[in-house]
Amino acid sequence: MSKSDPKTTVGKTAGDPAATGAAMPAGKPKATFKDGGEKDGERVAKVLARAGMCSRREAERWIAEGRVALDGKVLDTPAVVVPPGAVLSVDGVPVPEAERTRLWRYHKPAGLVTTRSDPQGRQTVFDNLPAELPRVVSIGRLDLNSEGLLLLTNDGELSRRLELPSTGWPRRYRVRVHGAPDPAKLAGLAKGITVSGVHYGPIEAALDKVQGANAWLTVTLREGKNREVRKVMEAIGLNVNRLIRVSYGPFQLGILEKGEAEEIKASVLRDQLGRWLQAHEEERPTRKPAAKPAGGKPAAAKSSGPKPGHAPAPRRRPA
Repeated sequence: MSKSDPKTTVGKTAGDPAATGAAMPAGKPKATFKDGGEKDGERVAKVLARAGMCSRREAERWIAEGRVALDGKVLDTPAVVVPPGAVLSVDGVPVPEAERTRLWRYHKPAGLVTTRSDPQGRQTVFDNLPAELPRVVSIGRLDLNSEGLLLLTNDGELSRRLELPSTGWPRRYRVRVHGAPDPAKLAGLAKGITVSGVHYGPIEAALDKVQGANAWLTVTLREGKNREVRKVMEAIGLNVNRLIRVSYGPFQLGILEKGEAEEIKASVLRDQLGRWLQAHEEERPTRKPAAKPAGGKPAAAKSSGPKPGHAPAPRRRPA
């Protein structure tokens, strides 16, 4: 728990409240290209996302880079369906079967970037996660100097869903600013604001206290655009010098120490995601690879528990 400001925690824990025409092995359905709906398998990007490997968008980039193969044949388009029994791999490593959807709260420290690899060689969130976590993706991002609650999941489809503004989940921040907040300008943010041609939706901003040349605010928004809080505050004459996310929807930072992660109970996840999660779990692929990928190495066995070291991890390349 951060000791520099007691309000970095807001309650104990919310965790408690196909194909390319290549020959397929005998007996396997042929992967097909489709312009419309899917059947006899799942789109390759969806399979990668559901396995917690990456987002759908990142999956498309991996395919363009020639990193993804289906039954040993490198894919050059994401318009591929992965049929039951096929072996999908990234950088030669078989993609594991999707496990049940899981979600963690993580207290991100300042000084880490929320990306799998950084072109500038800076430390990333994923370099510093607790060793017992499986491979995960983040739900949204916090920039280098921001800290606080970052949600992590083994399911890229869940990440995609919770990042959408249409979900309606508020993101709340404790924000320290340099300057004298104007109550009228803070109140005016409730109508939204346009900064450098970018429109930001309604923002709730309340003044908590003044400390010399600084002031603490509580800021709540529902869109979470890139560096939204910092840009909006700058537009009304305030410079953000500390930013702490304290909640994302119903999930709170709580008393998590910096660098710690805690899994949210499955029952809580079901309560919060309701019918979407139920339908999502029913659609979970049940691929059971029987073939061996290129190189003769057997496909990885399904594990019912966490996989240490966040493996298999594709090789790192600059985004």
